[in-house]
Amino acid sequence: MKIRVLGTRLRLAAGLALLPLLAVTACGSDAGSGAVPAGAQASAAPTDDPVAAVRKVESAAALLPEDVRKAGTLRVGSSVGSPPGAYYPNGSDKAPAGQDIDLADAVAKVLGLKLERQDASFETILPALGSGKYDFGTGNFGVTAERLKTIDFVTYINDGQGFAVKKGNTELGKKVSDLTQLCGLTIGTGAGTTFEATLAEQKGVCAKEGKKPYDVKVYSDNGATLTALQQGRIDVIMSTINGLRYQAAQAASGTTFLGEFHRLDVGFAFKKGSPLTQAFQAAVDELIKDGTYARILKKWGTSPSAIESSRINPPEHSR
Repeated sequence: MKIRVLGTRLRLAAGLALLPLLAVTACGSDAGSGAVPAGAQASAAPTDDPVAAVRKVESAAALLPEDVRKAGTLRVGSSVGSPPGAYYPNGSDKAPAGQDIDLADAVAKVLGLKLERQDASFETILPALGSGKYDFGTGNFGVTAERLKTIDFVTYINDGQGFAVKKGNTELGKKVSDLTQLCGLTIGTGAGTTFEATLAEQKGVCAKEGKKPYDVKVYSDNGATLTALQQGRIDVIMSTINGLRYQAAQAASGTTFLGEFHRLDVGFAFKKGSPLTQAFQAAVDELIKDGTYARILKKWGTSPSAIESSRINPPEHSR
C-alpha cells in the first residue's frame, strides 16, 4: 500500500521530514537519518544517565599504549542513525544519544580518556580505520568471518539479523527462517552491511528451488529504507534484531518484526593489529562487573542482547 498524499505536496514533504527516530539500526548499519510516517512525533531519549557515575579504572587504563595515555583522547568514527543504537533525539545540531553512544562514553571514562566523535556514514568507517583516520569505530558492527580478515573487534553486545514487513502484511507469516521464503520479493537493506553481504552470498538459493529470485535494493540512509517499505517499493526490510524490534514497538512506524534470522556478536571496530583492543576489552568487562553495562542496556531496551564478558575477535556465529 502506498502512502496517501494528505492535502498538498508540501504537507507530505513536511510529514516525511519529521524524521529521525523510527528507522532501524543495522548490523551493522546505523547510518543516515531515520524516517517516520507523516504526522508521527519523535520520541524523547530516556533521561537516566548510567554513564555519569563511571570512574577511571587504573588496571584497565594501564593496558593502553603510553602515547594514548599521554594524549588522553581517541578519535571515534561514529555512525549515527536511529535508536536504540545511535541517533539525534533533538536534531543533528545537538548531541547524539543511544546504546552505542553510552557504551563508548562509558568505556572512555573507565580508561580515563576523552572521545573526539566524528560522525560518518556506516560504509565509510571500516575502510577508514586502516588509514588511521579513526582510532576505532562504532555503528553496531557485526562480527563476521570476512570482516575479521581486516578488522579487530571488541564485543559489547549480541545482536544480529532479522526481517520486518509493513504492518498487516502476512505473506511471510510470523518468522523468516530461510531465505527461500523471500523468493520473488524485493528486499531493502543498508549499504555495506552484513545484510547486503548475506543476500548477495545466497542469491542463488531461489534458482536452486526453481523459484523466482529475490531482488535487493540497497540504501545508504535507513530512513529511505523505511519510507520505501511504507510506499510499497520494497516488500521487506532486513536489518538488526534490536533495531527492527525497537521500530516495531513504535506504533507510528507501521511495521511488524518477523523474528531473528542469524545472531551476530557486535563490537567496537579497530584496524587489524590495534594496540587498543585489550584495554577496551578490560573496560567493557569492568562495566559488566560494576552493573553499568546492565543499566545502559536496560535504558535502551536491549537487555536480552547482553553478553557475560567481552571478547576480542570471536568467530562468527554459526547459523
